[in-house]
Amino acid sequence: MDAALLRPLLTGHWYDALAAVLDAEIRSGADDPDLVTARELAVAAKRVLDLDAEDFGVIAESFPRARWRRDLDGACFPLQPRDPNRGALASLMPLYGLMLEVLDLRAMRTEPLQVVVTAHLIGEYLPQLAWESTLGHGGDPLLLRDQVGERWGSDDPACAHTPGLRATARRAVHACAGDVPGYTAYLDRFHSRQGAALAVCAMHHQATQAGERPDVGDTCPHPCSWALRGDRAQQRDLDARVRLALIYKSSPIVGLRHHAPVGHFFGVPSASEISAAWLATWERLVTPWPDGSNPLLRGDVVGRPEPTEALPGMADLVSAVAGRPLGPGRLLRTIGAEIAALKGLT
Repeated sequence: MDAALLRPLLTGHWYDALAAVLDAEIRSGADDPDLVTARELAVAAKRVLDLDAEDFGVIAESFPRARWRRDLDGACFPLQPRDPNRGALASLMPLYGLMLEVLDLRAMRTEPLQVVVTAHLIGEYLPQLAWESTLGHGGDPLLLRDQVGERWGSDDPACAHTPGLRATARRAVHACAGDVPGYTAYLDRFHSRQGAALAVCAMHHQATQAGERPDVGDTCPHPCSWALRGDRAQQRDLDARVRLALIYKSSPIVGLRHHAPVGHFFGVPSASEISAAWLATWERLVTPWPDGSNPLLRGDVVGRPEPTEALPGMADLVSAVAGRPLGPGRLLRTIGAEIAALKGLT
C-alpha cells in the first residue's frame, strides 16, 4: 500500500478515515498483518478521540503490550463498582490530559461542533478535579462514602444542598455498594452532579465572607466537620478553585453546547462563534476578585499547553482548578506514531 496516501490521514489524526481505508484494503485481499494491526489501532484511536471513556478499559485490554495502555487505563471509568483499577475515579488528571489533547486535535481537524462538545465535557468534572487534592481521589464513590457524613445526603434542614443534590449525595455513598446496573445508572446520571454537591460543601462560610469572591451559587452556612479539612488557608484555596470551576461551567463556551443541538439545518457553531464565546469566557475567568484570590491571576500554577492550543488559556484554567500543572497528553499522538511505525505502512 502507498504510504504517501496514508500520511495525511495520520498527520491530521483522521483515524476514522484511516480505519476505513485500511479496512477496504484488507477486504480487497491484502494479507499483510501490519495492515490488520494498523486498522485495529486506528479503530481504537477513533474511539479514544470520541472520548468513549466507558470502553477505555476494554480498548486497553486489547493492546496489552502497548506503551499507551497505562494512560488509557488511567482515563477510563471502571465498569464494575469495585473494580481494582479505579481509573478516572482515582484521579481525573489522566482524563483531563486526554480531553485537552482531544480539544486540540478536534480543532486541528476543523470540527467546530466537536470542539464545543469537548469544551463542555471539560466542565463536567471540574469541581471534582478541584476537590481531588483534598480528597485524594477524583470523587470515587467507593472511597467517598468513608470520607463524608453528618448532613451529607440527609434531610437535615441545616444542609445547604437542594433536594436534587441531596438525592445525588445519597446515591454517591451507595453507588459502589450495590449491583452493576445501579452503579452504571449512577455514573450515567449522577456522577457529574456529585461535583455540584461537593462544590456547595467547599464554599462554606468559615472559609470566606460575603462579597469577597464572585457569587457562583449556593454556599454552606453550616459546614460539616468533614468539609473543614486542612487549615483555613487550604479551605480558602479549595473554595477559590471550586468557584473558578463553576464560573467556567456557566460560561459562554459551555453555553454554546446547549445552543448547538444540530437539527433542521441549524445549530453547528462557526469558528467565529466559538472564538467569540471563548473570548467572553476568558474575560469572565480572568476578572479580578475583590479579595485578589482568583487562581488564574495568582500565577502560582501554570498549565503546559501545546504551542497551537485550540482555546488559548484552557490548560492554564484546568491547571488552576486542579492546583497543579496540567497540559494535553500524548496518548492519541502515541497511537498515531505506533501506526506510522508499522512496516506495512512505510
